[in-house]
Amino acid sequence: MSMLNRNAEALFWVGRYVERAENHARLIDVHYHIQQTADFQDEEHKWERLIDALGARYAYEQQFEAFTERDVLSFITLDRGYPNSLFSCVAHSRNNLRTLREKLPSEMWDVLNAFYLWLGEKQVDDIMKDSPHVFYRQIKERMAMFQGVEHSVMQRQNEWHFIESGRLLERTENTVRILQSVTGTLSVEAASPYPSMLAVLKSVSGYQAFRRFYADGMSERHIMEFMINSVSFPRSIQFSFTELEKHLKGIQLEGHGQHLPHEKAVRQVGKLKAELACLDDEDFVPERVSAILDHLTSSCLGLGGTMAAAFFQLEEVGA
Repeated sequence: MSMLNRNAEALFWVGRYVERAENHARLIDVHYHIQQTADFQDEEHKWERLIDALGARYAYEQQFEAFTERDVLSFITLDRGYPNSLFSCVAHSRNNLRTLREKLPSEMWDVLNAFYLWLGEKQVDDIMKDSPHVFYRQIKERMAMFQGVEHSVMQRQNEWHFIESGRLLERTENTVRILQSVTGTLSVEAASPYPSMLAVLKSVSGYQAFRRFYADGMSERHIMEFMINSVSFPRSIQFSFTELEKHLKGIQLEGHGQHLPHEKAVRQVGKLKAELACLDDEDFVPERVSAILDHLTSSCLGLGGTMAAAFFQLEEVGA
């Protein structure tokens, strides 16, 4: 694999893993918000559901016999052997960034390395001591610091587009995963799905943005529409696709003439954007939205494969 491809792949996975770590914190936040609603009745399986939302049941059951709050949070957050734990995501991102230290602003390494060292010293008691909300808010703040530095100091060249392409693809998948985790609670809630959907808004810091747009139209259908199809909210699926398309188009590769290897990826994103734009109100009811989310999951997987084939000439190594 050429130096360009190795660098592109490393940058792509820096973006993906940083976003994945933040998403773990947000998904846990969703879970706590749902538990605090009066309608939540799934006491027996609440921690099991969080593991399932991350697709980590098999790995978890290799270590633990029961689904307890302490064990689940420790596994998701700090486990060194589980490759998608929050700590592992930060470590993977740091390892990829380390190979590029001479090519990127030093501030990016300083922030991510400090986060890695801070998290590496934590024990599960540090999560449970005050409130898990406080701990995971710190995670989100440190991730925001890294992204702030990245946005402030990176030149708007290929390196920038690669890292942002990875981050935005990951963000899209994670927003889908958060919404799917909530649709799974609808059958176990005694009343309306609205409390779960409200938890989603709060977990992605979208409550105020949603209220400005919908005013008094607070319903689960409107919240789902906002999270999928908003063109202005940064964590919506439509917004992420729009930005991803811009970054893919911004990548300039020499020696390929007019036919760039990632044209197929650009077309795939454009098609997904168009499909979402064609959805109407009736498509966002719980009975239909699960199929939309399943389609988006498979589409993101295909898109990731297309991008890997275009830029890295190897299968994705970090998924």
